Amino acid sequence: MENLEQYLSEILEIPIENIAQCGAYYTSKKIKKGEFLLREGEVCSATFFVEKGLLRMYSIDKNGKEHIIQFAPENWLMSDRSSLYFNEKSKYFIDAVEDSEVLFLNPDFFQNLKMQFPNSITSNDLLLQKHIRNLQNRVNSLLADTAEERYLNFIKMYPDILQRVPQWMVASYLGITPESLSRVRKELVKK
Repeated sequence: MENLEQYLSEILEIPIENIAQCGAYYTSKKIKKGEFLLREGEVCSATFFVEKGLLRMYSIDKNGKEHIIQFAPENWLMSDRSSLYFNEKSKYFIDAVEDSEVLFLNPDFFQNLKMQFPNSITSNDLLLQKHIRNLQNRVNSLLADTAEERYLNFIKMYPDILQRVPQWMVASYLGITPESLSRVRKELVKK
């Protein structure tokens, strides 16, 4: 729980001496590589905080093609917000890319923090706004950027992921084929 404690202290500005109170609102689980935290059609019941390891969220289209929406390395949160907050069946899968230690935060985790630590409201709202900004930038990038620009954005967003995932996953995230990714990487090496 070290990473979560640091996250709560530094990001949400919760006093370090009060963080132990937050333990009642989450459970810790070890997740094996390939194990699912959420499957399409299920209702998401938690927000996942990655203490150690790597998760991915993806969908599978009607032709069986996988589309990676997001990766979550250490200190990142991941959830299907539509499912979690609106009780909808999920359109996504979330699984472990590596053996991972994941904290399952209760749906009311952040609400409880706001009640106990009112000063965290501003920080939490700012985090939510940053998340929305990142999603908007990702959609715009998929619609308007070249494959090279999307790859460079990926490296900025996930600087340590390239060594941790197979190239086909990077290509899936970028919305291109693995062959196109190889061409992009070769062109960048030439520059």
